[in-house]
Amino acid sequence: MSRIFTVSVASVYPHYVAKVERKGRTRAELDEVIAWLTGFDQEALAAHLDAGTTFEDFFAAADLNPDVSLITGSVCGVRVQDVEDPLMQRIRYLDKLVDELAKGRPMEKVLRS
Repeated sequence: MSRIFTVSVASVYPHYVAKVERKGRTRAELDEVIAWLTGFDQEALAAHLDAGTTFEDFFAAADLNPDVSLITGSVCGVRVQDVEDPLMQRIRYLDKLVDELAKGRPMEKVLRS
C-alpha cells in the first residue's frame, strides 16, 4: 500500500490551493474541480477536510463522475489512464485536474464538458 493512501486530504489541500492561486485561479475553481470528480458539495468537502479524512477514505466515500475515463495524460511522468491500482488512479486523476486548472486550461475543458 502506498503511503499517500493514509495521508489526509486536508494536509495536501493547501498545496493544491497554493498551486492554483499562484497561477491566477481561485480556491472556488479548485473546489468545483474536486466536486466534479468526487461528487462532494462544498459542505461535504469541508467536512472531509475538517475530519482529516485520508485519501483512501475520501475516495471510498466519493461518487466518481461517470466521465472520469476522459481524464488522460501524464502526471509526474505517469500516464493516469495506465495506473493499475484504482485508488492510486483516482489520486492521479485529482492531481491531473489540479495541474490542468493551474496551467490555465479553460474550466469547461478541465471538467470535460
